Amino acid sequence: MGIATSQQLTKYYDQYRDTEITFTKDIIRALGLDPRQVYVKCNGGQWPCIINSTSFQHAKIIVGTKGGAFQALAAKNNPTANLRFCFNEQEDDGIITFLVSSRVAEMRPYMNSKDLVIVTLQFTARPPDDLIEICGRLLEANANAVRRREERIPINEDSKRKLNLAKEECNVVVQSVPRHCVVRDISFSGARVVLIGLSQFLTGKEAVLRLEFNEPSEILSIRGTIVAADLIPGRKDICIASLKFDESSLPLSFKMHLNTYLTAVRKVQLSASEQIAQQKAAQEAQAAVMAQASEPQAEPAPAAPAPEAAAPAAEAQSAPPQPAEQQPAASTQN
Repeated sequence: MGIATSQQLTKYYDQYRDTEITFTKDIIRALGLDPRQVYVKCNGGQWPCIINSTSFQHAKIIVGTKGGAFQALAAKNNPTANLRFCFNEQEDDGIITFLVSSRVAEMRPYMNSKDLVIVTLQFTARPPDDLIEICGRLLEANANAVRRREERIPINEDSKRKLNLAKEECNVVVQSVPRHCVVRDISFSGARVVLIGLSQFLTGKEAVLRLEFNEPSEILSIRGTIVAADLIPGRKDICIASLKFDESSLPLSFKMHLNTYLTAVRKVQLSASEQIAQQKAAQEAQAAVMAQASEPQAEPAPAAPAPEAAAPAAEAQSAPPQPAEQQPAASTQN
């Protein structure tokens, strides 16, 4: 399981807070839930139970009416309980377990049975981040399967790594006949493959595309119909077939693999956009500094004379001119 940021976890929690997930076989397999390791703890005891559904607000479990779990959960004043989840990590052989604190909110017979009851456990706090991340990725994949259904992913070394696709070579079964093919691109709604065959005998036929994935290691069979088949120029026996998937039967694991790729690409695009925006802002700031430095500087105005120095100068200018002193004439002796 990848590591989600706190921002991504908050987005999952706010966006899918009230969305309920019912644990079908397909969902249990896609999430890696181990139903044999799910327990409910109440009043000092611990009992296995069947997890029916969960959201980020509550969970519903099924217990028998003749066991100790029913007696503890049916006590008065809505007793508190801890629900233990257990998931298998897809990247390795480890497991993820955690407890969710809750309180009994409702108890009613399960499908009118006298031997089973379905208990609604209302969470008393925000569930652990592991539950938010695991369920959030599934809910996001379902949302993107509708919102981004036509977005095509070209198959290359980089996309194979992000998709966890083992190889682009695979099999497509057309009218119960398996054929080797090479996947060119793929999306939630369909795929394009290169295979040997005549286009006129492929168009309109039902087909099953078998893709091999890693983490977890599995081969997914995706049903669809060949809506078009075009010959490759220069070859009369090889064509490119366009498959349209039956979206109502898409495996959840397939949706989650594609969603992992789209999420990774989106993060790279956002990071690149942020870098471009930062570079643009830095360039604009540098241009503003250079423009300011290139502007001509105005010469400073001459300073006014100090009042003390100005007063004597004014007095000197207003005083009348003084007559020059006459020198006595030298006497001459006869």
